[in-house]
Amino acid sequence: MNAVVVLVEPAGPLNIGSVARLCANFGISELRLVAPRCDHLCEQAMQMAVHGQSLLRAAVVVPDLLTAINDCRRTVGSCGRLDHGEIPLQAPEQALGWLLASDDSASSTTAPVALVFGREDRGLSNSELRLCQKVLCLQSGEAYPSLNLSHAVAVVLHELARLNQGGTETRSIDPPSPDPAAAKALSAFLDDATDLLLEAGFLLEHTASARMAKVSDLLQRATVRAEEVALLRGMVRQLRWAIRAERP
Repeated sequence: MNAVVVLVEPAGPLNIGSVARLCANFGISELRLVAPRCDHLCEQAMQMAVHGQSLLRAAVVVPDLLTAINDCRRTVGSCGRLDHGEIPLQAPEQALGWLLASDDSASSTTAPVALVFGREDRGLSNSELRLCQKVLCLQSGEAYPSLNLSHAVAVVLHELARLNQGGTETRSIDPPSPDPAAAKALSAFLDDATDLLLEAGFLLEHTASARMAKVSDLLQRATVRAEEVALLRGMVRQLRWAIRAERP
């Protein structure tokens, strides 16, 4: 299983060290840190990492989530917030079963899959959740649903290992489907479409973000493929050219 764990803006060195240890425990190949808010190589983090110190030293630090998951064929984010809007949440078994599925393309055997976890204090923003093709939610008590970051990672990695070792008979997944388009390609299309719709007058500046978020949700539910996003982006660019060509 070629999987990476991504932590977005982690603030606690103890949590980072604990996650590095968990990655070593469960055979995760790489840890990626998005704009960490502490020294991830400090003494506290190293002590908590124990036998995961080599993985912690090799952790890749990137400026944003889009960069962190750019090479990943499938991405699942974790959400413990109640205010996630209309973003659909799935049970861990369903989301992780989908993460482990593969199609017949070469990328399914070479490109990694990603598990994304948010900040200790507020998790992933809705815009970050929309960069993930699936979002899981861990079941916990209603009175205090938020889990410690490293505890959430432990639960998810344990479930991932259980499903992976059990094979397809233990996975609650839909029939195999092609890998979805990369988050970077989908984001670039949405940017192009936003510019076109603003220029055409369909969108207004103060509502554009909210309305395009609905388009993003629609495309994520459809699990659009790379070639489909390329087609849509080509259509948008041609329409923009036609609009500008007709202007005096």
